[in-house]
Amino acid sequence: MNAFTTQVKDYVARVELNLPGEPVNKITRGVRDEIDGLLSELASDAAVRAIVLISTKPDSFIAGADIDEFVALRSREEAHELVRKGQALVNRLAQLGKPVVAAIHGACLGGGLEVALACTYRVATDHPKTRIGLPEVQLGIIPAAGGCQRLPRLIGVRNALHVILAGRQLAARRAFRMGVVDELVHPAILDQVAWEVAARLADGWRPKRRRRGVAGLALDRNPLGRRVVYAGARKQVLKRTGGHYPAPLAALKAVRHGIRYGVEAGMDMEAALFAELAVGDVSRRLVQIFFASTALKKDPGVEGEAPPPKPVRNLGVVGAGFMGSSIGAVAVLQAGVDVRLRDTDLPSVARGLKAARKILASRVKRRRITKHQYLRLERLLSGGTGWEGFGRVDLAIEAVFEDLDVKHEVMRALDRHVPDDCVIASNTSTIPIERIAEVVGQPNRVLGMHFFSPVERMPLLEVIVTDQTASWATVTAAAFGREMGKTVIVVRDCPGFWVNRILAPYLNEAGRLLEEGVTVDAIDKTMTKYGFPVGPITLLDEIGLDVAQKASEVLYEAFGERMRPMAGLARMTEDRRLGRKSRRGFYRYEQGERRGVDEAVYEIIEAEIASHVPRGDIGRRLTYSMLNEAARAVDEGVVRSPRDGDIGAVFGIGFPAFRGGPLRYLDDVGAAQAVETLEQLAEEYGERFAPCPRLQRMAAGAERFYPSA
Repeated sequence: MNAFTTQVKDYVARVELNLPGEPVNKITRGVRDEIDGLLSELASDAAVRAIVLISTKPDSFIAGADIDEFVALRSREEAHELVRKGQALVNRLAQLGKPVVAAIHGACLGGGLEVALACTYRVATDHPKTRIGLPEVQLGIIPAAGGCQRLPRLIGVRNALHVILAGRQLAARRAFRMGVVDELVHPAILDQVAWEVAARLADGWRPKRRRRGVAGLALDRNPLGRRVVYAGARKQVLKRTGGHYPAPLAALKAVRHGIRYGVEAGMDMEAALFAELAVGDVSRRLVQIFFASTALKKDPGVEGEAPPPKPVRNLGVVGAGFMGSSIGAVAVLQAGVDVRLRDTDLPSVARGLKAARKILASRVKRRRITKHQYLRLERLLSGGTGWEGFGRVDLAIEAVFEDLDVKHEVMRALDRHVPDDCVIASNTSTIPIERIAEVVGQPNRVLGMHFFSPVERMPLLEVIVTDQTASWATVTAAAFGREMGKTVIVVRDCPGFWVNRILAPYLNEAGRLLEEGVTVDAIDKTMTKYGFPVGPITLLDEIGLDVAQKASEVLYEAFGERMRPMAGLARMTEDRRLGRKSRRGFYRYEQGERRGVDEAVYEIIEAEIASHVPRGDIGRRLTYSMLNEAARAVDEGVVRSPRDGDIGAVFGIGFPAFRGGPLRYLDDVGAAQAVETLEQLAEEYGERFAPCPRLQRMAAGAERFYPSA
């Protein structure tokens, strides 16, 4: 394979890792075999007294283990054997008898960090692309090559659990502050510093680890304190996951077992727990989502040969409100482009710029960027009431109120003021792009870029294309969306597009349940127990009831009775109950925090609390309203593939990832069973639950959305 190259100078061996034919370094079977032989040679070579391990990939130290090998596992025994081989290799590195310096630039994740932890000393670059962490729980497994043993002993149990249980990736500076790495340097001198450290280690120097805070020491160094840490960690995991994801609790168990009984016993526990998780359904679904989202990063968004995307260096945003300012801030922060905000009056522009700067400042507060970086990025933001600056933008996004007449006015102005090769996008959430593009002279450059709120946290972007949208415009919007750090799906133009199209029946059904007398708490708790991050009523408050009402009107007009919204929604907005943003909706809000259900809403929506709706039917009605609409939208070609549909649902509305997405979940349930359930619901609750033609055809032919594994 020849993944490693070794050079020896003054008793220091410089070992370069460069996995042939791969964009990043990863630990494959071939790499394991090669390094095993290499370690034997280095251990016996009298001319080598210290070692530097460095990558020659542009932005990758070691990105982790080979996931393809992991996916191929078919039994616990196979998984257990794979882990034991990995543990043996990393242990051998740790026990080599000669100091090893890990020179880290780029991704140092999973098995890559476990390799680095087995080294004597870790030098990392302060570059933004240097990310350090143990993300295994994000794939439904645990660090199992000693990560659950070495990290707690290096930085303390409390800090280690903070990293391991959430699968966090740390910026290099944060990893340095926590003590995960020993030294932070500029990329230009990484090689030199690592060699100098190795030479000092060869001469007998031993590094002194930085001491953690007094509170951390007090908790870590006595059994009672650790018990408090474990109990708090378990409580946080259950609060975050609802118990649906077994990996974080398994990782906690592995850490606890190792601290109590020793490293060797801890590794035994790591191997046993990994083997159990690796062949489980949750891990399989999370890995499928990982592969799907990874594939989307390389998907240009068009079929056949794709034209190159146009570079976007200047972005214009019309509408400096909540969405517009957030889009501008994220574009500056992630893509580093010049952003020009425009609104109708200077106070609105000022508020928009202030909101955008606040997002940038929050990154400084969380130490994601430095004050110097903040000052540089802030200067990329500007705004005004005129069209100055729009004559040089490469992409213009309108983010004004969800009203067709208002959007037409903006589109006419953009058509006059932006260059002919500028892509024009609408951030509409429901209005068909074809209607918005009617007033533009070149409708082939118009598309939708539907961001989700809050833009700085929500990972999905829907790029919506019409039959007229040019391929160059599509690939440009998709590429820029990825530059903004988004997972991008390209969807066909229709009312509601994909995410809001399948979300609307779910929210409407929640409204019907309310009007039938089911309590807000009962509805929300049912769906969080099912696996959604928040319940549908909470989601309505977060979206904004005025936005939800406007969207529901568009969808009801387009699709008729099955999309009829709850009558009480209009009464709520008439009462100026708009949700969190107005500090009152279905819930009460004080100082930005939710304080509980506002009991007055039952009178406003004219509902009497009832108990006749079976609890089981709450979940079935809500879930199957979404599943049925998802199958119908796929049949209409709204998404390009089931993969895109599931990623859109998971990343856009929080469909439970451990269930794989609505279409993957329908495959698990089986089309025949889904049709039977929908027919039962239709008989009891109305024709809106009638199974769509796609599901009926699938049930008749025993078909699936995805090929059988």
